[in-house]
Order: sequence, then C-alpha cells, then structure tokens
Amino acid sequence: MGTKKRKLAGTVIGVVGGNALIAFAVAAFIVPQGIIMGGATGIGLLLSRIIPLPLSMLVLSVNAALFIWGTIVLGKKFAVTTIASTFLYPVLLQAIQMIPGIDVLSENIMLSALYGGVILGAGIGMIVRVGASTGGTDIFALIFNKWFHIPVAVLLYVVDFLVLGSQIFDSTSEQVLYGIITLVLETLFMNKVMLFGKSQIQVFIISDKYEEIRKKVLTEIDAGVTLFYIETGYDAREQKGVMCVLQNRKLYALRELVQAVDAKAFITVSQINEVSGRGFTLDRVYEKDAARAEK
Repeated sequence: MGTKKRKLAGTVIGVVGGNALIAFAVAAFIVPQGIIMGGATGIGLLLSRIIPLPLSMLVLSVNAALFIWGTIVLGKKFAVTTIASTFLYPVLLQAIQMIPGIDVLSENIMLSALYGGVILGAGIGMIVRVGASTGGTDIFALIFNKWFHIPVAVLLYVVDFLVLGSQIFDSTSEQVLYGIITLVLETLFMNKVMLFGKSQIQVFIISDKYEEIRKKVLTEIDAGVTLFYIETGYDAREQKGVMCVLQNRKLYALRELVQAVDAKAFITVSQINEVSGRGFTLDRVYEKDAARAEK
C-alpha cells in the first residue's frame, strides 16, 4: 500500500473510530446519568429538555448550523476537514442509542463519569491525531479566533464552560461535579492518545571517549547519533557531546554501554513528546543502502 493510501486509511479509521467512541460514551454513560458536558452534545442535551426531539437530531441540527456558519467564515479548507465529524457523529449516536441495554451498562454515576471521560478523550484524540476536526463548538473558537485573534485554546475553554454553565440550573449538584470530572479526564486522555506511540527518550552524553561511544551506539544499539560541539565548564576545553533519540526499552542497554566505555561519562535523559524524520516516521538509511543508492 502506498504512502498516500496508508495516510488516507489512517484518516478514515481515526475519524470513524473516534466518532464511534464519542457516540458510545455519550449513549452509554453520559446521557443515562444526566452528566453535563460541553460541545455540541452539551447544547443538544440542554435543548432536549425543552424540545421533544431525539438527542441525535438536536446535535445534528446544531452541528449543521455551526458547519454552515464556519464554512462561510473560514472557507472550503475548513469544510473539508470538518464535514465528516459534523454529520457522522449524530448518525453513529442514533445507531448506538438503538442498541438494547446500552443505557443500563452502569447505574453508578462515578463509574459513568470515569468511563465516559476516558472514552470521550480517546475518541477526540483519535480524530485530532489524524488532522481532522470534531466540529461542533470548536467552530465557535475558530471563528472568534479569526475575528478577534484570541488564542483558540482559550476560546475552547470559554465556550465549553459556557455550555457547561448553561446546564447547571437544570441539573443536580452531583451531575455538575461529575461533569467536571468527565471534562478533566477527557482532556487528559485526548492529549495521551494524540501523542500515543510518538514519545521517545532523548539521551545526551558528555565523555572524552565520545568517538568510541558514537560507534557503539550506531552498531550495537542501532540508534541514530548526532554530535554537538561543546565546551566544558570547568577547564573550558572543547570536545563533542553525543545525542541520540531512542525507544524507552533501549535506554537500559544504552546506559550500560556508555558506562562500560566510560564510567565517568555525564548522561542526561529526557522524555520528548514526539519525534519525526529519518529513523522514526521515515525508514532508516544504512551506509550500505546509501552507497548502493549512489551507484
């Protein structure tokens, strides 16, 4: 499968799977317990208390209205990345709500808040991870960002809290408090899923035997290496530092290798959130392969 087809398949899986998870969380945990939530679903929940229509229809109406407004203000590029979630989510929500027993998976509001927040975060993370948009009230934030240049992140929080606040007067104190727990978990797990599988370890090594360490890391650890020109602080002596980025499971082997070469080596280890480029998002090119390609 070519790169473009893999990317398209990944986008489809992310958007469909993400919306399915969001719809499942809302149908199985949020709606049955009356837990408040933000976004277009929150507006739909608010409207359902005064308009006798299915939640999926109300959410579809809200999403469609916001989508049209967003397309007018933000243009065609916005429409392309948003149209799928705008109309797919209400359809999936309606389908999942029709599953027998879906609304009685848990009668415990705490469990519903926990599971709902985790699954919502996972679903949103899957959608955002592939570069798509969840639509809904995110459109408010994008429009007001264009008009008033207020950061999108700030606007998202303002809109969500306004939607949450509008439901307070018709909800119990427990439903409100558990709604806040759901929102916090949703945000945490969204960030986790967005970066899942992309985080790596960055190791920086300072040693007089940097050349020997460089060779061993390349051959024995099979990790890429970058050398930095540095100057020691104590005696102002020029030398090189060795930096490499590798998977967590290789850290122990690297540390043992460095200490075997130079027990006094200075080593720092940092967690980095995302890595892209040769050896990570692109295939590694080894010396033999490079030489063959040149011929």
